[in-house]
Amino acid sequence: MPRPAYPPYNFSCSYTDNCPHLEGLSTIWVLGEYRRAEDVYQEHLRIIDHFSDSLRVSEARVRVLEQENAELRARYQALHRKQFKPNRKKDNCRQNNNGTGKQEGSAGKKKRGAPVGHPGWSRPVPAHIDRVVPVPAPVVCPHCGSTDLMPEQTMHEHIQEDIVVKPLTVVTKFLHEEAFCRCCNRSVVGTGPDEIPNAPIGPFAKSTAGYLRYEIGISYRKVQRILGDLFGLSCVPASLVGFDRRAADRGKPIYEDIREKIRASAVVHADETSWRSDGISHFVWFAGNEDLAFFHIDPHRSAKAAKTVLGENFDGVLVRDRYAAYNGIGRDFQACLAHIITNAKDIIREHALLPKGNQDTAVTIFCDRVIDLCCRACAAGQSLKAGEIPWEETIGIEKQFYRELWDIGKQKLRFKPAETLRSYLTSPERKHLLTFLRIPGVPPTNNLAEQSLRQMVIFRKICFGTRSDNGIKNHSIIPSLVQTAKRQGVHPQHFLQILHTADTATAQAALFNNSS
Repeated sequence: MPRPAYPPYNFSCSYTDNCPHLEGLSTIWVLGEYRRAEDVYQEHLRIIDHFSDSLRVSEARVRVLEQENAELRARYQALHRKQFKPNRKKDNCRQNNNGTGKQEGSAGKKKRGAPVGHPGWSRPVPAHIDRVVPVPAPVVCPHCGSTDLMPEQTMHEHIQEDIVVKPLTVVTKFLHEEAFCRCCNRSVVGTGPDEIPNAPIGPFAKSTAGYLRYEIGISYRKVQRILGDLFGLSCVPASLVGFDRRAADRGKPIYEDIREKIRASAVVHADETSWRSDGISHFVWFAGNEDLAFFHIDPHRSAKAAKTVLGENFDGVLVRDRYAAYNGIGRDFQACLAHIITNAKDIIREHALLPKGNQDTAVTIFCDRVIDLCCRACAAGQSLKAGEIPWEETIGIEKQFYRELWDIGKQKLRFKPAETLRSYLTSPERKHLLTFLRIPGVPPTNNLAEQSLRQMVIFRKICFGTRSDNGIKNHSIIPSLVQTAKRQGVHPQHFLQILHTADTATAQAALFNNSS
């Protein structure tokens, strides 16, 4: 009997609540569960889609983190290798040693020593002879020990220079004639030559101590030993600190005058490095040129600190690195090409440490071309300074460099540090790379500032920073005066001696060779 498509009219199933075909389940409940299952199924599909999207995002994020992890690992390894460099000289000796114990020079390797054709250097003959010591002819040969020697009529001259250290301290008594001042209602005295009133130690000793500390880079206790052992002058390290404090107080007006001269200069080099004062991070700011040097220790490394040194209205050309604190200072600036070369070399080293799957061959090509371009630009700057290139040709040279720079940076790079450098070189800031081709007297690198800060970096390793505000003042003023004296052709020890005894105008005239 065929099954009807629809039940008869007014049909009522007697198994609605307990159907034998559904194992005794209610048909109404089963139908309700069936209809709800459709909603649950759709909800499950939505959950699956959501998890699939989250998984895709997570996988992309994992790939990015893996790339960043590889870059950080490469950077860490590059920094580690920079701190602990291998002994390349010894490794080259081992590679070139072929078992005979002799080292063979590799093809194309530069020979040690002066270039071929370079004139030899010898110590100049002294202009005067202080004493003559006759030496008799030997009786026994110093080579073979023979006593069969025959006197000759010739003389052998040997000139030798040496120093004479006299451990002697000169004690001077100043006998002052007194005069009575009716305005002050007291007796007054004058000041003798090379006399520091009420000071038991004279200016030569104080200037020598300052020269040993701030130019030679010797600690207070070692300066104390030098004064005691070589000159017989007894003092304590606290006295040496007092010498520096007096020199800083007397030299502060000249220090401020150097700051004003730098702010009025046409070309200024600027850089900064870290410093510690009483365990707190500070920074040594440098600003100067071939004639002046100015140091300023500040707790901040911000644009405000940079303007403290260079002023709000500096109108010269600033030679600097790419640090953002210098932005907006000066009418123009020259970005240091040496920093870009170093940055490109670091990128090559870091990129070489990445896994092979994460490396990009275009990165090495890009960095090599950047290094070559910057080196040729520096060579052009040297030729321009020497007068080998006339200024009329600088416009064409600048345009050629810009065309090459644009061609180098037209392709994006996957390695983030390289892409950051590429973005900078192709941005509008690239015009500051070749400022030295537009403004006379501007060098292509900031090596002068780097070399000036080197003295402070070495000194930082000796004294481990400062402990007070007075120490910050001393280590800002005295190095500025000492470095400026050297650049003015004045011996620092001689200038410090004048600073301790003369007034500000006399000391300033001595510092700048009688030119204010």
